[in-house]
Amino acid sequence: MSQRTTTDGTTGTAQAPGTQTTVGVGGAAESTDMVLNIGPQHPSTHGVLRLRLVLDGELISQVEPVVGYMHRGAEKLFEARDYRQIIVLANRHDWLSAFSNELGVVLAVERMLGMEVPERAVWTRTLLAELNRVLNHLMFLGSYPLELGGITPVFHAFREREELQHVMEELSGGRMHYMFNRVGGLKEDMPAGWQARARQAVADVRSRMDIFDRLVTGNEIFRGRTRGVGVLAPETVHAYGVSGPIARASGVDFDLRRDEPYLAYEELRDTLKVVTRSEGDCLARFEVLLEQAYNSLDLADACLDRLGQLPPGPVNQRLPKVLKAPEGATYAWTENPLGLNGYYLVSKGEKTPYRLKLRSASFNNIQALTELLPGTLVADMVAILGSFFFVVGDIDK
Repeated sequence: MSQRTTTDGTTGTAQAPGTQTTVGVGGAAESTDMVLNIGPQHPSTHGVLRLRLVLDGELISQVEPVVGYMHRGAEKLFEARDYRQIIVLANRHDWLSAFSNELGVVLAVERMLGMEVPERAVWTRTLLAELNRVLNHLMFLGSYPLELGGITPVFHAFREREELQHVMEELSGGRMHYMFNRVGGLKEDMPAGWQARARQAVADVRSRMDIFDRLVTGNEIFRGRTRGVGVLAPETVHAYGVSGPIARASGVDFDLRRDEPYLAYEELRDTLKVVTRSEGDCLARFEVLLEQAYNSLDLADACLDRLGQLPPGPVNQRLPKVLKAPEGATYAWTENPLGLNGYYLVSKGEKTPYRLKLRSASFNNIQALTELLPGTLVADMVAILGSFFFVVGDIDK
């Protein structure tokens, strides 16, 4: 606690941490800016992020995201694991997008090897990537209203997540960290009858998704807290490398699945819809996320249709007992649920990567808060922060 000098010459305790009160002209008290720490939160929460705010009354004048509390050194550990083992590390930094994280790593290794993946594996990967996208989005569609005081949507979100997680778990054996991708394809083919159960799960989830339109986007309190709040300019999106639903909500029309297709997305152009908004506010970011979840369900159905037409066949390539990538470097990137993920792989011809640099979406996205939060009210800070849809492990890696 700090001491302050009052107008009558006595001393007392400062009323707020970081506030300094001095005697001004004529004996009037003057206050300087307050420094306020938001976080780091209790270690029992799912992640630890700290924002260092400088306040001028009720307005935020400066913000510094302080990251690294969850840093686990994945990029360094990649160098001590072979090409099969790095998958288990890669799928954990964004624990809501585990399948998509695995996918980027195996795509990079396959590119280094010049390896073609069986068609059945390509379509199954695309299907599972879109189901994983819906799982990711449902979490934020439920948790964001919760952060603004609406508890009901999160229960609906978890019910729908359970529908999809059940079929993902049946296929892969994993509930969160699927470990289903392999260099050259997938772990194994789908169980008998799985496609029908997956199709039913997609139909069930789609039939109930309108609850978020009625319960959240149609709620006048939610719209009052989010419309016109936290407007992110397209120039800031480009300057900070912001990507994914957050960038598209600001009118930046870019999606790797359409603009640099990988997997089976080239053949899904008629079904794929890149959702954008021009407002760039918290409400627009939520609407993009919701509409994108609808489109991912449509893409999942299209993949199931195509898989039903394919003849039985392999879903992976035979690999040598010791897998070594040739000397060289490559870069692979994917449109993950939260934005662009990049994988820069350098090989010296050994069984382990010489370097595997991870470009995670949340790390870039969260940096834009330094431009976005100054000038906004403290009361709007939670609404803005929640609308950035980040996973702390994806920031810290």
